[in-house]
Amino acid sequence: MLEEIVQWDQEFFLYLNGLGNTSWDFFWQYISNKLSAIPIYVCLLFLSFEKYGLKKTVLLVITVALLITVSDQLSNFFKYGIGRLRPCHDPELMDVMRLVKSRCGGKFSYFSAHAANSFALALFFWQTLKSQIKNIGLVLLIWACLVAYSRIYIGVHFPLDVLTGAFLGSLFGWLFSKLFIFAIRKLAL
Repeated sequence: MLEEIVQWDQEFFLYLNGLGNTSWDFFWQYISNKLSAIPIYVCLLFLSFEKYGLKKTVLLVITVALLITVSDQLSNFFKYGIGRLRPCHDPELMDVMRLVKSRCGGKFSYFSAHAANSFALALFFWQTLKSQIKNIGLVLLIWACLVAYSRIYIGVHFPLDVLTGAFLGSLFGWLFSKLFIFAIRKLAL
């Protein structure tokens, strides 16, 4: 059963990765770059400050830092614990896939920290800012989906890597948003 899932994942990866072309490579590399989201983070920080004020925004920033740390480190734990090679390091796939980046990155792929972190932030800010901005959840989920897909497009993650990252990131984003909301009520900041 597991072998069939891995086989399907590889085939689906090759299909999705093979859809790319050089006209779109720059766009997907840009989306995949962590620094490309800085304007989004700045906007979310500004909106948080507008809604919560200074003290609660400081607590929000601390909560987000913990969220990303947990999400990122859990991804590393799984990557080294499971040891599934990235598509661009897999000898069976290296010659038949498109690697859009100049280098492949770390050796292991399961699960995608990019996907986990982007979905964690999307769910966290959706839950904490939804009363301020009506469609913020939709915008942030589209952004997170683009980041997740970019990892397949550029050739560094399998579909199950990004789906697992999206699921766990969403779970952590939701949990940490509840923790933040509980903390600001309990501390009466």
